[in-house]
Formats: sequence, C-alpha cells, structure tokens
Amino acid sequence: MRVGDERTRLIVLRGNSASGKSSVAAGVRERFGRGLALVGQDNLRRSVLRERDRPGAANIGLIELTARYALDAGYHVVVEGILDSGRYGAMLARLRAGHRGPTYGYYLDVPFAETLARHATKPIADEVDEARLREWYRPRDLLPGGVETVIGADSGLAETVERILTETGLAELPALDR
Repeated sequence: MRVGDERTRLIVLRGNSASGKSSVAAGVRERFGRGLALVGQDNLRRSVLRERDRPGAANIGLIELTARYALDAGYHVVVEGILDSGRYGAMLARLRAGHRGPTYGYYLDVPFAETLARHATKPIADEVDEARLREWYRPRDLLPGGVETVIGADSGLAETVERILTETGLAELPALDR
C-alpha cells in the first residue's frame, strides 16, 4: 500500500546501541520544527509495549504502522533505532517501497570501543554491562541494496544533523504549522 505523498520525507536512521541515533534524530527534529514525526524503536518497543527485541515481535508492525500513519497525515518521518537488519529489514523494505516521496537511509557506524565509551555515559549503563552490549553489537549491519549512507564516528552531532537536513532537503523546507 502506498503511503505519504511526493513532498513527505522518510528518513531511516540506524546503528548500534550508543551510536548517536537518538541524539541525531532529536537534533533533526529540533532544527526542522513542527511537522516531523519521530518514530523511535526504543520508545515503541520498551515504553509502549514493554517488549523484548525478538524476531516477529509486535513492535516491528507498530513501527511500520506509526510511520505510515504519520506520512499519510503529511508529516515528514524519522524512524530511528538499532533496527537489526535481520529482524526489521523486511518491514523497512516495505516502508521504503510504499513511500511516495523521497526516502533516505543512514547508518551510524561506530566501532565497538567507541560504543562502549559512549554507552558508559547513558542512564542504562547501570543495567546493561559490556558483555550484554557486545551481544547486541552488529558491525556494519547494513540493509541490502546500498540503500543507506554510512556516517562514521568521526562525524560530530551537529555535523551529522546538518548533513541529514541538507541531503534530505529538509533544510530548505518550512516547518508545518500543526
């Protein structure tokens, strides 16, 4: 089923834990203003459903449904999360294929040592130790077909936000009065 229109932007922002996805997504939203929906995997999976990340879990469909709804309502959408390619790849492919407007994919590629250092600064650090983080870590877990732009750890937050705003055309679009 087709979703959104030729003006709506769909941005998929993926990467390992502590790669900066949530900060980048929040930065894009803050810089753009109203009219950009933020569909966060952690929010839907952990907070809304309180569900474990496993194949076929309900959050996969909820992410897709939420993104589709927001696009159809005329919002630009950033879907962000680890979004493991094995579990979420088919859903993301459907979302891409169904979107009428431009779609962009970004993968934040951060080495494990840097991931570990960043993770230590997060509130969840007390609950998730290095062994668990290592279990979750998937180096270069790119989606097939070259649909993602890889952004390395050397790109700072402000630089990454600006790059995404510019490459997606959001920097040139007005916020929506909603």
